[in-house]
Amino acid sequence: MAKYGKWVGMGLGWALGGPIGGILGLVFGSMFDGMQSGTFAYQGQQPYSPPGAQQTRPGDFAASLIVLAAAVMKADGKVLKGELDFVKEFFRRQFGEKLAMENMLVLRELLKQDINIRDVSQQIHSYMDHPSRLQLLHFLFGISLADGHVHTQEVEMIRKISDYLGIRTADFESIKAMFYKDIYGAYKILETTPDANEEELKKAYRKMATKYHPDKVTHLGEEFQKAANEKFQNVNAAWEQIKKERGIK
Repeated sequence: MAKYGKWVGMGLGWALGGPIGGILGLVFGSMFDGMQSGTFAYQGQQPYSPPGAQQTRPGDFAASLIVLAAAVMKADGKVLKGELDFVKEFFRRQFGEKLAMENMLVLRELLKQDINIRDVSQQIHSYMDHPSRLQLLHFLFGISLADGHVHTQEVEMIRKISDYLGIRTADFESIKAMFYKDIYGAYKILETTPDANEEELKKAYRKMATKYHPDKVTHLGEEFQKAANEKFQNVNAAWEQIKKERGIK
């Protein structure tokens, strides 16, 4: 049998799930071809469900994450073990050991593909709610910093993805500041500036505490909510730091 599986998969994916479905269809077709030659032993299900629901489903989020994770990991021209371990551990916690291993097979195939981040991100924007898109951005920064080093190309890739996802610059800078620290980081997390007065700071804190509250992503599942709690804790820590520095009671 000729290696036509990946092209069949791509056609079905585009028909059923837009750019994301197309990419995953190509990947699953390649994996089907690999199974014919004994390369793969994948027995799981495609982690993508086409858009249409009013609320983002865990499968939609996981598929979006794994495709965009591949784009970020490839941005600096090399894929590091720390990045792979970060993604694997996330999927292990979320889906269990077996599905984590299967999702890593998908990721390894995705790393071989050309990913049109504009089309993929715009598709995500069209069906994913805003809190879920913010959570997606948070995970991408976690992947970028998985090895403890700043990678300029990866940060720039996340910035492009953020723009295509329709995320405001202030939100991007807020989440970035949770990972890449600087002297004004606490203010960036609260989407304010050092020249803000006490009342403005309190208002900024209340706004961000509401925006990043873990309850915003309960529909994604327990593990996603745990990760959302990290953002919420960062907001509280930023506010405590500013209160201490400014003597706010």
